[in-house]
Amino acid sequence: MIKKWIDTYQPKNIEDTEQALREIMQSITLSGLYRSGFYKSAAFYGGTALRLFYGLNRFSEDLDFSLLSKDNSFSLTPHIETIISEFETFGIKVNIKEKIKTKETNIDSAFLKSDTIWNELIFENTIPQINIGIKPSIKIKIEVDTHPPIGFNTEQKLLINPYSFYVNCFTISDLFAGKLHALLFRKWGNRVKGRDWYDFEWYIKNGYELNTNHFSIRAMESKDWDKPNITKQELILLLENKVNTVDFNKIKEDIIRFIPDSSVLEIWSAQYFKDLVHKIKIK
Repeated sequence: MIKKWIDTYQPKNIEDTEQALREIMQSITLSGLYRSGFYKSAAFYGGTALRLFYGLNRFSEDLDFSLLSKDNSFSLTPHIETIISEFETFGIKVNIKEKIKTKETNIDSAFLKSDTIWNELIFENTIPQINIGIKPSIKIKIEVDTHPPIGFNTEQKLLINPYSFYVNCFTISDLFAGKLHALLFRKWGNRVKGRDWYDFEWYIKNGYELNTNHFSIRAMESKDWDKPNITKQELILLLENKVNTVDFNKIKEDIIRFIPDSSVLEIWSAQYFKDLVHKIKIK
């Protein structure tokens, strides 16, 4: 099954193969979490959720989740054994290493890393027409927000690989709210994340509405906004000011390895994103 699954991606080089392997690992991890009952108390969001369930045309590295309500005692540990067993079903061995926190956060993280057995299984006569001289190191970060902001809605989304099951996901308007909050207020200093801007463009071009209620709640909790609502004009002003601070050469460098066609970035400029900002829809 794994070999046929790889073939559906039609990888042309080692980079394509690595991306395909990562996404297969993500799907198997999601199925393991389903079997462990994880989605009864948590919901899936972020770039990987957008790609798998809403058609975002870029790869994503992480699996991001939010609990449905605050829980200081939450731990991924009870679910890890089920994830490992899920991989073993496919003859794949994985190691899962919990991240040791160096400071207090609301994110519970683990690192899912492939080992040699995984690499040997995947590349044994999988793509004979391609000469692969190295074995990719696939690592997936799992993050769970244990103190989620309120005001979001979820829906059940169907995934049919590795078998049919449902994943509890943020609705698209709430995913948009989370992405816009990250784009505007991510505390990364001089670091940039082109994926935020790629996703913003995708939301606008697809005409999705932003849940301003959930956005303002997130912004208030992060102390980046001081009232329980935001108007469209206030939002546009925030976005235009953010565009003025961005080095678009750097954000292109960040996103290029995650997308199949870099020519779509040629139009990217401050003026282009300012024009996109005025097309935002809110609910």
